[in-house]
Amino acid sequence: MTKKKIAKSAREFDKRFDEGEDIHELVDMSKATVIHHGKKVRITLDIAESLVKEIDEIRKEIGVDRGALIKIWLHERVKKEKTAGAAS
Repeated sequence: MTKKKIAKSAREFDKRFDEGEDIHELVDMSKATVIHHGKKVRITLDIAESLVKEIDEIRKEIGVDRGALIKIWLHERVKKEKTAGAAS
C-alpha cells in the first residue's frame, strides 16, 4: 500500500475529505482529545416569525438545521464578547 501525500493546507485537506477520500491515514488519532462541554440546558426563545424565516433561508443554503445554526452563532458571539471584554 502506498502512503498518501499529506495535505499542504487545511483547504486541501477539507477538499479531499469533501470529495470522499479516506483521510484516516492523514490524521494522528493518538493526539486526539475529547472536549466535554458540560451539562446541556434547554432554553425557549420567542423570536419574530420574520427572523425565523431569515434564519431558515440561511440554514438551507449551508445545509444545517435551525438549532445547530443558532448554537453556532451564539457560541461565536459569546466568544467575541469574551475576547472584547478581555481586551478592555
